[in-house]
Amino acid sequence: MTTGNWLCLILFPLILTIMAFPMGEYMAKVFSGGRSFLTPVLSPVERFLYRLFAVDPKEEMSWKTYALSLVLFNIIGIAVLFLLQLIQGFLPFNPQQFGAVRWDTALNTAISFGTNTNWQAYSGEQTMSYLTQMLGLTVQNFTSAAIGIAASIAVIRGFIRKSAAAIGNFWVDLTRTVLYILLPLVIIVSFVLVSQGVVQTLSPSIEATTLEGGKQVIAVGPVASQVAIKQIGTNGGGFFNANSAHPLENPTPLTDFLELLSLLLIAAALPFTLGAMLKNRRQGVAIFAAMMVLYLAGLGVFAWTEMRGSPLLEKAGVASGMNMEGKEARFGVVNSVIFAQSTTVTSCGAVNSMHDSLLPLSGLVLMFNMAIGEVIFGGVGTGLIGMLSYAILTMFLAGLMIGRTPELMGKKLELFEMVMAVVIIVTPAILQLVLSSVAISTQAGIASLGNTGPHGLSEIIYAFASTSGNNGSAFAGLNANTIFYNLTTSLAMIIGRFSTIIPALAIAGALAQKKIVPVSTATFPTTSSLFIFMLVCVVIVVGALTFFPVFTLGPLLEHLLMAVGKTF
Repeated sequence: MTTGNWLCLILFPLILTIMAFPMGEYMAKVFSGGRSFLTPVLSPVERFLYRLFAVDPKEEMSWKTYALSLVLFNIIGIAVLFLLQLIQGFLPFNPQQFGAVRWDTALNTAISFGTNTNWQAYSGEQTMSYLTQMLGLTVQNFTSAAIGIAASIAVIRGFIRKSAAAIGNFWVDLTRTVLYILLPLVIIVSFVLVSQGVVQTLSPSIEATTLEGGKQVIAVGPVASQVAIKQIGTNGGGFFNANSAHPLENPTPLTDFLELLSLLLIAAALPFTLGAMLKNRRQGVAIFAAMMVLYLAGLGVFAWTEMRGSPLLEKAGVASGMNMEGKEARFGVVNSVIFAQSTTVTSCGAVNSMHDSLLPLSGLVLMFNMAIGEVIFGGVGTGLIGMLSYAILTMFLAGLMIGRTPELMGKKLELFEMVMAVVIIVTPAILQLVLSSVAISTQAGIASLGNTGPHGLSEIIYAFASTSGNNGSAFAGLNANTIFYNLTTSLAMIIGRFSTIIPALAIAGALAQKKIVPVSTATFPTTSSLFIFMLVCVVIVVGALTFFPVFTLGPLLEHLLMAVGKTF
């Protein structure tokens, strides 16, 4: 591995950490109602929106009202996007004259973008009109990301409030997320992307003449604005089928770095937001540290595997160097590895290389990232919720060891919080295993496979790990645009989303009603290195116990068979 490769692997996590802290502090100020440098500009807009939609910003909600508002808003957005796809052929901004999207694909896409998954069973530039891309997909990129962030802020309030019946106002949290966080970042990133050659136009596709004299149709459109929010909101749905591997969506190393930083920034900043709002910044650092340790561990294994190269070439006596299959030459192996690791530890799903071409152990790392519930930074908001659920489980185990009622951030954890945390952790895992079993047991499931044997099993496992974890990336060897996969992955996405958010809001409501327990000598410190170590171990052990059998039959078996020269 060259010095440049080492620098990439070291500098990116360092830069992310440096930028995440001030971002987290800024978000804490926004959601605490404090004044920021954007307040003079955006505060009048915020007040106007409250008046327009008859929202009283001082009126707070119980967790049930908060959850009901969130779910209804989400369902309405999904329904509107579904209808928009069905009637896009009659609407403007459709220079390619695309007709209605097939009903099962439209339903899958609406649920996908509404749940912050952005699983794409279709080719964007050949299916969706410009209006659908802008009014449908891009709008949902904003709202689904804002919903996740709002839910995480409500959970944080559950820890900081005492003897309270409310956890905030969903409409206020949603508005502030879009106005003060997502829109400013998207505007900045969009301008930088355009300056680097990312397309932003309403002009129709361009017909070019190749050097051989043939005709080539080059798809264009309002790309930069969608790329910016797909990364910042950890959505991941690309304008083009090739996503961030497409030269008009991600043309240069600078855009690749900016897209990488964008997809992790808010998710990595939220632990610092937690610490700032708790007025206990060490607590935020502890949660962030646990996430970063898991991120770096997976990145290390992933980089070692891909830089080592194919064992098939080693067996043949050829120095393979590194595995360049499925990767863009302008990015290389290391940048592709960092991108793939980052996109699967978040719920982003954007790709700058084809994951189906990764070596088996690399695929294992990505599947594990998603299978544990997208908690290593995770989706904007939902990642923090997932990690806090693991923290509750960790403190329950610590309480058993020391014979004391578990506490976390000054709140006693009782049966209700334990049950809800287990629901958050276990439901997506059960869902992906059950649906994978159904897929491999039916002709409709295996008919879409591009490969046989353990690699084919990995393609199916990856699909349901991605959708139930609201990630959206794919192995690309599976034809998922069938009625069977469109319906089963839709089920995975919607259950995976709401089985995380609704129990989390229930935890927030229960914790907000409790008093804050003073710290004593018997309190287990949740800002210590021991807590970070225990939290990391719990995440790894729960994931290993749940998925080791199926991973053994998939990527691990493929790795062993590849070592003796057998491929699939």
